[in-house]
Amino acid sequence: MVEVVVGALVRDGRVLLVHRRPDKHAFPDTWDLPGGVVEAGESELDALVRELDEELGVSIDASTVSALCGVDLGTASLSAWLVPDWVGEPHNVAPEEHDDLAWFGLEDLPPLAHGRVRAAVAEAMREGR
Repeated sequence: MVEVVVGALVRDGRVLLVHRRPDKHAFPDTWDLPGGVVEAGESELDALVRELDEELGVSIDASTVSALCGVDLGTASLSAWLVPDWVGEPHNVAPEEHDDLAWFGLEDLPPLAHGRVRAAVAEAMREGR
């Protein structure tokens, strides 16, 4: 089974989302959390650190990361993580994956690829995490 990790970078009551390119096979033209596939021999946290560096150019503080939720996708499992601390200004380092990124507040949070992930992100934002 393929394992996927995504991270919710949250700051000042807003979460950073990436917009998946319309030509992507899975969940095209959708706002989502950044992340990707866990490689062989990696832990989920190692993969999250690597993916957010590769996609956003940030170094996350893995000691402050906490689990948001998990989703069984049938052929894949997805785990979403809350990322409160990082170094660097997020920018689109992976234009082949995403065509935009933006910060969203709770009131303008768009639908995400997975409703359970959106609900977990919204709950964390309401709690001020």
